[in-house]
Amino acid sequence: MNRGLIFDIRRYSVHDGPGIRTTVFLKGCPLSCAWCHNPEGLVDRPQTIRRERTLNGRTSYHDEIVGKYLLPGEVMESILRDRIFFEESGGGVTFSGGEPLMQPDFLLETLSLCRDEGIHTALDTSGHVVNSVFTEAARNTGLLLFDIKTADTGIHRQYTGHGNELVLGNLASVAGTGTPVIARIPLIPGVNDDNSSMEAIRDLLKEVKAAVIRVDLLPWHRLGRNKYVSLGMRPPPLFEQETGSEQMKAATEIFTGAGFRVKKGG
Repeated sequence: MNRGLIFDIRRYSVHDGPGIRTTVFLKGCPLSCAWCHNPEGLVDRPQTIRRERTLNGRTSYHDEIVGKYLLPGEVMESILRDRIFFEESGGGVTFSGGEPLMQPDFLLETLSLCRDEGIHTALDTSGHVVNSVFTEAARNTGLLLFDIKTADTGIHRQYTGHGNELVLGNLASVAGTGTPVIARIPLIPGVNDDNSSMEAIRDLLKEVKAAVIRVDLLPWHRLGRNKYVSLGMRPPPLFEQETGSEQMKAATEIFTGAGFRVKKGG
């Protein structure tokens, strides 16, 4: 049986695709992005997190297990509770992480169950997987949320632990899958928020422009750093500042000037 390791099922999400969505977060990721704000999705096993609770001025702590093995049918039970919201808003289910394509058998079975129920699906992926896995999943989902950090493989390796060869290979193949794509680009101060970096990503997207329905520009923020400590993990480095409005404006103009529809903030 194809069990999936899930660390959260978040209902009423409005930032992970069209309409009101249920987002299923799968544990395990091949990358270690220095700006990751979901550290509970990095490790492919259950973890213990220390939660803090304040009541009547007194603070207490308790340990909680993050990550639970579920069958596709069990995940569907949660998803189907929100069917009415999907139908009224044009929403559906988004699979995120971590990297959901690290659990391809579970993902494909759950995508199939959603399709049988007439529920729209989206897949949020880093693209860092072998092409055969990527293309099969892409052909079986309604929308790809494709993360692109940089066109430079050296910078990609420095800040994620791996080069971007797999990512760029899968990006080049999206048109052949027939699945629409939202390109999601985090703007990281001092890493990729300069004009030349954005122009290089723009040029990559121009090669598959027919498939790209929107570009999402995601500003970097400091949220989520406390979760690293709670999980017993080393926090990533702080960048110089959070992404500023001038960087967002300049990046927006680079993509809109090439004819892309742009959304700021995801």
